[in-house]
Amino acid sequence: QVQLIESGGGLVQAGGSLRLSCAASGRTFSTYAMGWFRQAPGKEREFAAAISWSGSRIYYGNSVQGRFTISRDNAKNTVYLQMNSLKPEDTALYYCAADPVVGAVVAGSVERWGQGTLVTVSS
Repeated sequence: QVQLIESGGGLVQAGGSLRLSCAASGRTFSTYAMGWFRQAPGKEREFAAAISWSGSRIYYGNSVQGRFTISRDNAKNTVYLQMNSLKPEDTALYYCAADPVVGAVVAGSVERWGQGTLVTVSS
């Protein structure tokens, strides 16, 4: 099974950028679709982005479309989330997710979750 460790969170001013990373252990990383979700205090978990194992299919949530970019490097067993034009409402705990099926990632019904990395955007 894949184990996931997120990094790259922190405090940033509105309009700024951050890049999150999710490092995966296990030799089967390249066969997994990957994704990012976020959960703000007092709110439901929200889908942010997903990428198929090959990178050929990419999906974004409406609230991040056009500002966030998901990518992966299978040689490094890592998936990234580049976040630009950050807004205070992007403040949340960001989770990495993995599943063999990209549709399952989009739906949030995944085999594995990371522990999360906190992003705080100040106004």
